Amino acid sequence: MNSTYGRNRDPPVSYEGRHSVDVLAEKALGLLDEAVHSSKPFFLGVAPVAPHADIWSPAFKHGNHSDIRDVVFSPPVPAQRHAHLFKGVKVPRTSNFNPDQPSGASWIRTLPQQNQKNVDYNDHFYRQRLRTLQGVDELVDSLVRSMDKHGVLDNTYIVYTSDNGYHIGQHRLQPAKQCSFEEDINIPMIIRGPRVPENMATDIVTTHTDLAPTFLRIAGAPMREDFDGLAIPLTKEGITQASRERHEHVTVEHWGFASNEGKLFDGYEKLYLNNTYKAIRVISEAYNLHYQVWCNNEHELYDLTTDPGQMLNLLHPDYHAPDRLLSRALDQVVSRLDSLLFVLKSCKAETCIRPWDELHPLGNVRNLRDALSPRFDDFYMQRRMKVEFDRCEMGFILDAEGPQFGQHGHMVGLDPNWHEWT
Repeated sequence: MNSTYGRNRDPPVSYEGRHSVDVLAEKALGLLDEAVHSSKPFFLGVAPVAPHADIWSPAFKHGNHSDIRDVVFSPPVPAQRHAHLFKGVKVPRTSNFNPDQPSGASWIRTLPQQNQKNVDYNDHFYRQRLRTLQGVDELVDSLVRSMDKHGVLDNTYIVYTSDNGYHIGQHRLQPAKQCSFEEDINIPMIIRGPRVPENMATDIVTTHTDLAPTFLRIAGAPMREDFDGLAIPLTKEGITQASRERHEHVTVEHWGFASNEGKLFDGYEKLYLNNTYKAIRVISEAYNLHYQVWCNNEHELYDLTTDPGQMLNLLHPDYHAPDRLLSRALDQVVSRLDSLLFVLKSCKAETCIRPWDELHPLGNVRNLRDALSPRFDDFYMQRRMKVEFDRCEMGFILDAEGPQFGQHGHMVGLDPNWHEWT
């Protein structure tokens, strides 16, 4: 309810008392009108603050930034016209919601089970998010209707996505977003536009690094050689081909703190400062895995095919994991995943898209299934360097990140006789 916007180099204007999403919708519609009347191609990016938590700090009153420790979080604030909606709705009680046993690793595994007062508060927080999102729904609808009125709807690509997901109560977590669980990283992506097939869904793997090359391809601009991502196919033919050939990995990483965006309850902290980690998701018709290394060098591995709630960390010492996964010894699978993450955690450009080529330059390994061939067992098990951290830092500090792939111009960590196994 207290946003300030500047246009070009005009002095900033305060809109205190008006809901920020309504202000943003008004400005987006105005810019759309100008763009259409200019008769030139246009790009319009709209990023509403909803449904973020509401934040307040004394420093904001004077136009200053604030130390994160001084910021007060509270539930999202919907527009008044939506404040009565969703009465009685609760956070979905999934298998990983406020579980009886701890899950995860690092600080997450230390969280207490939430009491009823805490759960009730988080249900309220969830309802406020739903209510606040109604303004976003109206914003999207108004833009689509405006493009239709101007006659440019069928010649315009619309991309709807988010920067992150959100957890509320899953794994005993308070409302926030800085973890690598599915609730936080598996986000919507909807694209509408010329030649995009109607009502078609696909499970090909895409990430945020794919957005820039996708937009450039739409615009007919040349691709940059240093892109870490790959353009998303937007035709039925392209999607079908990608389902057979596209890479199957997603890199996930975070540095610094994790925050609680709701009220503080007993046993919980406002900030957790050791939330630095590297992780990968590897997804195909044959497997669905999540592997992670924390800055304190704790490890996580989840088989989402059998454990979609990510409750059973196969690498935690308290869990008696099965000896085999994907018909291979567990340590053989882990060795492949760690090698893949070792390349991806410091990759650039094409290496981020085709990391297996760095491990197998002959090109005979394209995915995890290929890499699991027993003939590569010695190669992976005897590899000297693994993913590890020297310490936890609040940001990307290279000398805290352990050994790096490709450091000093050669493949650090690979046995010099790797050709023998390739």
